[in-house]
Amino acid sequence: MKLVTYRASVEAEGRLGVVSHDHVVDVARLGAAFDEPLPATMLGLIDMGRPGLEALAAILGECDGAFPPGTATHQANVRLLAPIPRPRKNIFGIGLNYLDHVAESAAALDTSADLPRQPVIFSKPPTAVIGPGDPIRHDKGVTKQLDWEVELAAIIGTTAARVPRAAALDHVFGYSVMIDISARDNRRAGQWIVSKGMDSFAPFGPCIVTADEIDDPQTLDLWLTVNGVEKQRSNTAKMLFKVDELIADISRVITLEPGDIIATGTPEGVGAGRTPQEWLWPGDTVVACVEGIGTIRHPVIDVSGD
Repeated sequence: MKLVTYRASVEAEGRLGVVSHDHVVDVARLGAAFDEPLPATMLGLIDMGRPGLEALAAILGECDGAFPPGTATHQANVRLLAPIPRPRKNIFGIGLNYLDHVAESAAALDTSADLPRQPVIFSKPPTAVIGPGDPIRHDKGVTKQLDWEVELAAIIGTTAARVPRAAALDHVFGYSVMIDISARDNRRAGQWIVSKGMDSFAPFGPCIVTADEIDDPQTLDLWLTVNGVEKQRSNTAKMLFKVDELIADISRVITLEPGDIIATGTPEGVGAGRTPQEWLWPGDTVVACVEGIGTIRHPVIDVSGD
C-alpha cells in the first residue's frame, strides 16, 4: 500500500490516506463505513501493527475501487504533507554509506578516505521535516554552502532492541524518500547536527510504501536533479551498510521504536564533491526520486530577512 498524510482543504487537519485507483481514500472514514476502527494518523496506524494493515487491506479488497461516499478524493484535489509530519524522535541519519560518496567527501570535506568500519550515525530533529512541495529555507547569513543528498528512508514498525541482522527487516513498516539537506559550512568541531538539522532540512515523502511491496530495499534506483539537471543517480545495492545492517547496528545500542525513521545515506554527486563545487540558492528547485516509492519536489527560498 501507498500511505500518505493529506489535507483536502487549507483549513483541514492532516489525515491518513491510502492511494488507490487515482484517489486518496481516508483511512479512518473508510474504516467507519465498515465498522472497523482505523486511525486518522500515520503514527496511529504504525502503532496498530500488522492487524491494522491487514484490516485496511481487507476493506480495500472488498471495495475494489468502489469507495463509500465521503471517503475518497481524487489525488489532484488533495495536498500531500510529510507522511509523518512530526516524528516522535530525531531522524537517524547515516553518513558516508556509499563507496563513491566516501571518496568525494574525503576530497571535498576532509572526512576520512577509509571506508567506515561501522555505520556513521547523526541525527536530524523533528522540526527539520517538511512535506512535498514545501520550501527549503536558505539563509545566506547562516550558510553559503547548501547541499543536497537523495536518500531511501526506512520507517520502523515494531520495537527493535538488539535484533539480529537476519530479523531486522521484519521490523520495517515501510519506505519513503528523504532529501538530506546539509549546510556544509556549519559543521562544528566534527559535529553534524547543526549542518544537517536546521528547519526544512529533511524533505520527506510523498508517501510511505509498506514493506510488503518492496521485495528488496537493496535493488532500488534513486536520483536527484537541481533545476532539471541530474546530479545524482545510483542504486541502493551500492550501500556499504545495508538496511538490515543499519537496523541491527543501531538497535544494539539504541532501541528503535514504531515510527522511527532511518535515512540510509546518499550516493555520489553531491554539490560539495563537484569541480567546481555547486550549492543551492534561492530560486533553485530540487527533485528527488526513489524507484517504487515516488518523487518529491522542493523550491529553495530566501529567508535571510526573517
